[in-house]
Amino acid sequence: MQIYKTKTKQLPGTSYKEIKKKAFGLYLEIKKRSKRKPYVRSVYFKKEKIFLDFFWAHIFSKNYWDQMRRMKFFACALELIQKSHFKPTTKNNPNKPQEVLHRFHGISADNELFFVQIKENKRTGKKYLISVFPEE
Repeated sequence: MQIYKTKTKQLPGTSYKEIKKKAFGLYLEIKKRSKRKPYVRSVYFKKEKIFLDFFWAHIFSKNYWDQMRRMKFFACALELIQKSHFKPTTKNNPNKPQEVLHRFHGISADNELFFVQIKENKRTGKKYLISVFPEE
């Protein structure tokens, strides 16, 4: 297992409102660049698009504290997706056979281990950022 070391630190802040504002601000910057779905390009997937819209739906389904701890790593996750050449852990989705899950491992600049999960649709080849979460 190879771990990508980011140059980005976790988003600073202690309140939910503060962290959400910074994380969602990053998302809105990316969203402004595209007329359709917001995305970033991944070096590992040969500059293919990784769509970000599922991430926010997933985050807002979690409880308050879990949202906060996941959103802190959003900036780190974007850097990892865009710059990491390391091979992720890949497995078929046990719930949906037409999907593959890729899990990247990273360490933030302040030495916190985190994971980024990307879902790939086998039929269309589209990839979606599903989740970002720190080590428990």
